[in-house]
Amino acid sequence: MVQKVAKNSTSCPKSFLLTQSNKKLPKWTENHCGVDQELHVTSNSSCLNPSRNPMEQDVESPATIRQPKLPKQARENLPKQLEEMDRAKRIQRYVQKDGKCNVHHGNVRETYRYLTDIFTTLVDLKWRFNLFIFVLVYTVTWLFFGFMWWLIAYLRGDLDHLADNQWTPCVNNLNGFVSAFLFSIETETTIGYGYRVITDKCPEGIVLLLVQSVLGSIVNAFMVGCMFVKISQPKKRAETLVFSTNAVISMRDGRLCLMFRVGDLRNSHIVEASIRAKLIKSKQTKEGEFIPLNQTDINVGYNTGDDRLFLVSPLIICHEINQNSPFWEISQAHLAKEELEIVVILEGMVEATGMTCQARSSYVSSEIKWGYRFTPVLTLEDGFYEVDYNSFHDIYETNTPACSAKELADMTNRTRLPLTWSLASKLSQQGLPESEQEGQETKTSLDNQGKSQQTERNGDIANVESESKV
Repeated sequence: MVQKVAKNSTSCPKSFLLTQSNKKLPKWTENHCGVDQELHVTSNSSCLNPSRNPMEQDVESPATIRQPKLPKQARENLPKQLEEMDRAKRIQRYVQKDGKCNVHHGNVRETYRYLTDIFTTLVDLKWRFNLFIFVLVYTVTWLFFGFMWWLIAYLRGDLDHLADNQWTPCVNNLNGFVSAFLFSIETETTIGYGYRVITDKCPEGIVLLLVQSVLGSIVNAFMVGCMFVKISQPKKRAETLVFSTNAVISMRDGRLCLMFRVGDLRNSHIVEASIRAKLIKSKQTKEGEFIPLNQTDINVGYNTGDDRLFLVSPLIICHEINQNSPFWEISQAHLAKEELEIVVILEGMVEATGMTCQARSSYVSSEIKWGYRFTPVLTLEDGFYEVDYNSFHDIYETNTPACSAKELADMTNRTRLPLTWSLASKLSQQGLPESEQEGQETKTSLDNQGKSQQTERNGDIANVESESKV
């Protein structure tokens, strides 16, 4: 018996090793079976091949396994999909899909600037810190003024004459720090239970009462106003303003256009809604200066007023790719290699509160689909229009040239040039004889006029000579 099996081949089943022959094992099979070289299996055992001729049992017969083949389309699309996934992981967003800006401020040394605008600082804090500061401010003020009431009572000796009915204290029934703290709370919150009251024999207590009342009103106005502004912030209103997952590029009215869709999920509308877009892309100037994350305006109808929206139903925002567009020289193949980001900003006033609301989103190059359009979502029902938000993000493929808008315009101009040349040549051929005839007629008339003027001058000279002789 002759049997050649590579090292570690015993981990593979016999049925796996003895299938097809005359071919080498692919790499994935070698890795699976632990084979480091070509695999040859021969045996004269009847358990391997009982019907085989014994004379042929000493002949080596290589046994290999074919790799299962994927469909052709899957094999072609797999590298592209892996490349897109790698690019999507590699591209760092400037603005997240939910509108949050992916920017962190570090090494800020002038932190005192935050305290100069303390109200905005408190509003921008997270809810847990805001509530903590809210409780802390009230507790500190109550404790401080409670200590002041206790200090007045201690300095006046009211705590030493608690059992003396003839003694007139500054605050009746104030017998310690706890009762002073409770009196401070009653004074600042204007509860007034009536058990502890200030007397008219304590001028310092009257002054402290005025100060606590004024400061308490300021603290109430500041903290309650801060909480009200934080609660009524229109940030949550932006959660119901939706943008399409992808932006598309396709033909519209004979021109390449970049389009994305926006919608409002609420029945209360956004008043004076407007849309604008920015292209975020690093650039290098002619002088060699590198500008990271340079912002370029994308015209979405500013000149025509199309950027002002009546956002009752979902709208498709269109940017025409022309000579002023940053996408003028970008083709489909070029777009797949670009590292850019389109930031879209929707602004307007909330109808219920009148506060300004802003919703943001972004599209990286992998989320811009070339040659697609948006699926219609608006249908006419019995007496009303219905919006199907299940199809809000759906797109379908359409015929779109893969070249850039500049190349498309050049090709369109070249197709029109022969017609222009033929018309111009015909007009020049027809106009040449006429112009020559007109030139000859003009030349003849000028000659005749010159001759007549010369004869008239000669006649005048002859008359003058005859008169002089007479």
